[in-house]
Amino acid sequence: QVQLVESGGGLVQAGGSLRLSCAASGSIFSINAMGWYRQAPGKQRELVAQITSGGTTNYADSVKGRFTISRDNAKYTTWLQMISLKPEDTAVYNCYAVITGRHDGSPAVYWGQGTQVTVSS
Repeated sequence: QVQLVESGGGLVQAGGSLRLSCAASGSIFSINAMGWYRQAPGKQRELVAQITSGGTTNYADSVKGRFTISRDNAKYTTWLQMISLKPEDTAVYNCYAVITGRHDGSPAVYWGQGTQVTVSS
């Protein structure tokens, strides 16, 4: 069984920083893309950042220059470093990973439990 566990959310003042982490565990053969979505109350879910197994990254325009996604393939872990946080970054952040299990024939998308990020003005 595969699971993703997130950590690192919390309350921070505008201009501050937070680092989210997301670790996959279980019977894993390989992990393709990993990334982060967020959803604020009353808003659509938004893809924040993603990273391929080869390290290619993609960011939402709203976070470019402020957020950095990284990963350690050996540790099945991805991080989202967030700086210069703004109140509009307040949301529940969910990580995801496209994982092929050791007993699976094809990859599937797995999700973390979600972590709240609140940025006060």
